[in-house]
This record gives sequence, structure tokens and C-alpha cells, in this order.
Amino acid sequence: MQRPGFNDILDAAARIAPHARVTPVLRETELDSLCGAELHFKCEQLQRGGAFKFRGACNAVWALDPTEAAHGVLTHSSGNHGAALALAALSRGIPAHVVVPDGALRSKIDLIQRAGATLHRCAPTLAAREQGCARLQSELGLTLVHPYEDPSVIAGQGTAALELLHFVGGLDALVVPVGGGGLAAGTALTLAAIAPQCQLVLAEPAGADDAARSLASGHRVTELRPQTICDGLRAGIGVPNFDILRNGRTDVITVDDDDVRQAMRLLWRHLKQVVEPSSATVLAAVLSLPQRFAGKRVGLILSGGNVDLDSIAFCARCGDR
Repeated sequence: MQRPGFNDILDAAARIAPHARVTPVLRETELDSLCGAELHFKCEQLQRGGAFKFRGACNAVWALDPTEAAHGVLTHSSGNHGAALALAALSRGIPAHVVVPDGALRSKIDLIQRAGATLHRCAPTLAAREQGCARLQSELGLTLVHPYEDPSVIAGQGTAALELLHFVGGLDALVVPVGGGGLAAGTALTLAAIAPQCQLVLAEPAGADDAARSLASGHRVTELRPQTICDGLRAGIGVPNFDILRNGRTDVITVDDDDVRQAMRLLWRHLKQVVEPSSATVLAAVLSLPQRFAGKRVGLILSGGNVDLDSIAFCARCGDR
């Protein structure tokens, strides 16, 4: 796929402006004290659909020419991207189809259905997802909007960092979660263009650390079987995403699931924000290496808030810090 550039991110910002929310940036002195740094939380859990994914999906949908758009759009997703694409398609009045693997969170499936997309179930493997999409493309003439490899999706995700930097000014580091790498790659492109002094730090679950292994080895690690509560970060890093990230100033911090649970608890306790485990990895990463961020201005993108409320009690197993 064609690699997007910073001009594509600027175009995406203009394209999605009538549809996406400009999400707030929150501060909390107690969390600053806990980490020894000045933290700026970009609250994408308050984005439409409850996650940053709406940015990329909206850009991809509205970038389609009218003839292409009329046939509808398609993706495979365990939740947030599917809901985002459904909402974006709804905003343009076109059909959306989502191939959903068995085992996806009920709360995220409900979001997709409420936005009016047609669901297609499949086995919980990447091969089954891709086969389902290929079949539907062939039968219905739909346009595939890949969850993280589509250039328009990557460009749309880069607008979150663009907004954050516009709001807070210079940062020493920006921490974002990494799964497939759409947000990470879009953020890298934004930083390279307007804040090259800012270090990009990726937060990744230790049980799904293919991005860390890939960047360390110089080639994509694809055989990993993820084991983590961070359901939004179980995807392997995409091809164009890896190519963008390995050419930039990018570090990865891996975090354990228990640290993620504790970060979720702290974000609720101090920011009064409910975020999903994938989102809490960014605070967990900063807490795991306080000396790395001491005295610095740090941005953290909270990627989503579509947590299953029936399961949030697992946080109770973590004591107060």
C-alpha cells in the first residue's frame, strides 16, 4: 500500500473536522507527582464511538469517490474499528459490513450493531477474518478499509497527535499504545514533521510484544500468539506501519497485565475516566520507568473507553498505590 505522508494527515484533519470530536486534554497533579513528570492525557476515549479509531475510519470513508462509496465499505474488527467504520459510513449514508471474530467483547459488538453495520461472524483467526472479507468483497463489491494498514486510516489516526501538540505545545515524549500500529505510525509521521525533538514511545502488553520484538530485530515478528487482557492490542503490527516506525525515533515499553489493571484504577481514581485496558498501557508504561520520564513534559494518548462494565470488577484485585 502507498505510504501516507504529513500532507495526508493535514488533509485528513480538514476532512474529518465536520464529523470527529476535538477531544479534551486532561491534567492531574497527583498523577504528575506519582510519575515525577508533567503528564498531558489526550482523551480519545471521548471520541465518537469511544475510541481514536473513528478518526481513521472517518477519513477513509469520506476520502472515497461517490461511485466507490455507494457500494459500501467493509472491514474485519474485534470491536473499535468496526464500530468506527459503521459510524463513519452512517455519517455518509452508505452501507457498512464488519467481519467479527468469535469471542469479541459484547459491548463492542453492540456498538457496531447500534451504528447500523451488518455483522458477519468468523473464527477467531486472522486468516478467517481475511477470508471473510475477500468473500464479501467479491460478492458485494465493497471497499475494504483495513483496520490499521490502510493509508487513509493511518493518516486519520495521525490527527490525534496533531491536535495534542496544537493544544499543549512542545513535548519531550509522546506515549501511545501499539497493536496493529495505525495510531503509532500516524503519530510517528506527525512528530517527524512538526515535533522531531519529541520521542515517540510505544506502550505494548508483554503478552503481545510483537512490535517490540520486530523493532529490535529489524523484521516483522508474525508467529506470536497474544496472551493479554488488552484485546485492542492483540493484532500483529502491519507491514506499512512497521516500515514507518522502524525508520523513526521509536522506543517500546512492554507492560504486564497487572500493571495495566493498576493504571486503569489510577485513571478512574484521579481523572474519573473509564478506559479500556489497551488505553491504560500508556500510563502503565510511564509508571514502569519513572526515571525515564522524570522532569519531562509527556503526552499520553488514551486510545479508547469501550470497556465491558461487567468485567471492570477485575480492577478491584489491585490495591491502592
